[in-house]
Amino acid sequence: MKTTLLIFVLLFFSILSLFVGVADISISDILQWDMDKISIVSLSRIPRTISLILAGIGLSVCGLIMQQMTQNKFVSPTTAGTLEAAKMGLLAGMFLIPASSMLVKGAFAFCFTFLGSLLFLFITGRIRFRNVIFIPLVGLMFGGILNSIATFFAANHNLVQDMNAWMMGDFSGILQGQYELIYVSLPAIIVTYLYANKFAVVGMGRDFSKNLGLNYKAVMNIGVLCVSLTVSTVIITAGSITFLGLVVPNIVSMVYGDNIKKTLPYVALWGAIFLLICDIIGRVIIFPFEIPIGMVVGFIGGILFLLLLLRKK
Repeated sequence: MKTTLLIFVLLFFSILSLFVGVADISISDILQWDMDKISIVSLSRIPRTISLILAGIGLSVCGLIMQQMTQNKFVSPTTAGTLEAAKMGLLAGMFLIPASSMLVKGAFAFCFTFLGSLLFLFITGRIRFRNVIFIPLVGLMFGGILNSIATFFAANHNLVQDMNAWMMGDFSGILQGQYELIYVSLPAIIVTYLYANKFAVVGMGRDFSKNLGLNYKAVMNIGVLCVSLTVSTVIITAGSITFLGLVVPNIVSMVYGDNIKKTLPYVALWGAIFLLICDIIGRVIIFPFEIPIGMVVGFIGGILFLLLLLRKK
């Protein structure tokens, strides 16, 4: 599917997202200048749709970059402990500065995500048996350890409920004035595009990169920085969304190939479209109630992940 067509598909589902919800709003209400309906759209529906698009783009691109840096198709924020590291950062922010703002909590989440990603790359770099399935299993175990530590401290300080509320992927509570932090992910996405080919090169190893004149450590740190910044801002805004950064890059690579510079725009567009569709499904499947998008993406993404595992096997 061509890029132009994908953009039109994205616009279609973006507009559809503005008119799906408990409040019955139609295009005629906007054209007739119904101020109550316009307020709902501007204060809730537009911020929600923008957040969905940016989160879909950011997490999908993060998955692609992590797969390039590790040269493993099954590495993503879900299977590398990245989400769990951000969870620890949120817990640290709530414990050390209980009344802190979203920006401060985001800073804690970013620092822990960055350090956790570096630690995961360090661990995988020391593994000799680099089977395509083994590396993500190590990441899942690493994430499980981080999650256990975070849950232990949360339980001892009565923060389990607060922590779980933050980590539940849900865009229903996004309103104007509460989502703008997600725009911080845009510079990271731009840098990711500019460094796309370099991320693919560093994935071939330190010696290979140096032979081509690349600063291996600097490029790896930039990649981890972009991933950490994007993941932390998405989690602060909407919570944890699993499998998105795993399945979208894999499906795109099966259709368009492995040229990262070519596939990056497709990954971004498909990620946004996929997240919009999942959110709309969550809103209509038990209408007027709503299923959190984290559950919808986790269910669909989990099935697709299993199919990818069976296919690779």
